[in-house]
Amino acid sequence: MSFPLSRRQGLRASALVLACAAFPGCSAASLAGPQAAPIQVALIESLSGPFANTGEAVFRNVLWATERVNARGGVPLPGGARPLVVTRYDSKGQNEEALSALRAAIDDGARFVLQGNSSATAAVLIDAIGKHNDRDPARRVVFLNYSAVDPILTNEKCSFWHFRFDAHADMRMAALMEVIREDKALKGAYLIGQDYSFGQAVLREAKKQLAAQRPDVAVVGEELHPVGRVKDFAPYAVKIKASGAQAVITGNWGNDLTLLVKAAREVGFDGMFYTFYGNALGAPAALGDAGVGKVVAVADWLPNVPTPQSEAFYRAFRERFPRAADDYVHMRMQLMVEALAQSIERAGTVDALAVARQMETAQVQLAGQSGRMRVADHQFQQGLVVGVMDKQGAPGVQFDVEGSGYGFRVVRRIGAEQAEQPHSCRMQRPA
Repeated sequence: MSFPLSRRQGLRASALVLACAAFPGCSAASLAGPQAAPIQVALIESLSGPFANTGEAVFRNVLWATERVNARGGVPLPGGARPLVVTRYDSKGQNEEALSALRAAIDDGARFVLQGNSSATAAVLIDAIGKHNDRDPARRVVFLNYSAVDPILTNEKCSFWHFRFDAHADMRMAALMEVIREDKALKGAYLIGQDYSFGQAVLREAKKQLAAQRPDVAVVGEELHPVGRVKDFAPYAVKIKASGAQAVITGNWGNDLTLLVKAAREVGFDGMFYTFYGNALGAPAALGDAGVGKVVAVADWLPNVPTPQSEAFYRAFRERFPRAADDYVHMRMQLMVEALAQSIERAGTVDALAVARQMETAQVQLAGQSGRMRVADHQFQQGLVVGVMDKQGAPGVQFDVEGSGYGFRVVRRIGAEQAEQPHSCRMQRPA
C-alpha cells in the first residue's frame, strides 16, 4: 500500500480521531500535544483479493483488543497514559506489497507492526525489519505475529525483533495427533496443503508424526496446490475420494479451506477432516450436516471452552460485532495486544528496543486464558484445544459459528507445558 504522503497522512489522522473517541479525556486539541499522541500499531494484512475476509477478521480482533486497553485508560506512561490506535495497510496478499506497506508504516510513525496471515510474508518482513533496525536504530520497529506458523520463523530464522503469539505448525499438529491417535477407523490419510512454506511444513510434520504415532496409517495421497488461486477444488476432491482415505489432514485456511471442504462434500467424500482452521470463515456452513462429527480443528481457544470466563468473553465480542459474518474471534490476538500494552508500560517508553526486551518475558491472562513469551526463541507458550464439529444445541455446543447452526465441541485441552516443544533458535540480541 503505497499512498502519496498526503493520503497516508489523511488516513492516519482519521485513525487518530477514532482512537481519541474511544479514549477517556481525549480531545482533538489534546492530540496536538506529544504526551497525548496515540501509540500507533500498524496492521499489514490482505485487505483486498481472495483473502480479504481473513484480513478484515484480524482487524476486528485487533481493534476490539485495543478498544479494551483504551477503555481502561490506555497505556500508562511517564507524562500520561496514551491510547493505542490501529492503522491498516493492505498487502494485497503479495510480499512486495507487504514490504511497501512496511515502509509506509515506518514513515507514518508506527513502531509496532502486526502481521500473520502468511508465513512467506512474515519471513520477508522479519528479514526487512532486521535490516531496517540495524540501519536506522532511531526508527526501529517490533514485529508481532499472530498467525504465521511456519516453525522455521522461531527456529532457524528467529529474530530478536519478531514475537509469535500463535502455536507453530508442529505444536498444532501434535495437538491434532492427540485425537488422531484414537481414530481407530483411520487406515489411510490424504495430505493436502497450500504450496508455500507453511503448507509444506504442515505436510512434512504430518508425515513425521504419523510415522511416529500411527505407523499403521498409510499416506495414500500428498498434494500441494497454489495459494489463493484455485477456484475449483473438484479435481482435488475427486482424487481424495478415489484414494480410499478415511481422513484428510490439511493446514489450509481462508477460501482455500472453504472451497476444499465444499468440493469434498459435493463429490461424496465422507471421511474426517483434521484441520488447523476448519472452525471458521465459511467451512462449517460449507459442510453442513456432512461435517458433524467429521471436522476436527485445533486452536488456542474455542467459543465452547466450558468456563464462565470464556462464555462472557465470547458474548462480549458478539455484542461488539453482532453480524454473523463477523463471528471470528481469537484469544491469542487479544493476549498479543495485552502483551504489547504490558510491555510498553513496563518499558516506560515506546522505544522498540526497550519494549522488545520487556516483551521477552511477557506473561498475560484474559478470561481464564493465559500465556507467556519464551525468551529463547520468542515463541508464545499457551494451552491448545481440539474441537469437533457438531450441531448447535448438542451437548457442549452452546455457540455456533457464523450463524451456521454448527459449532465445535471441545474434546481435548492441552496444557501449555504439554504443548511446548524444543527449538533450534540461536538468538542474536542487540548490544
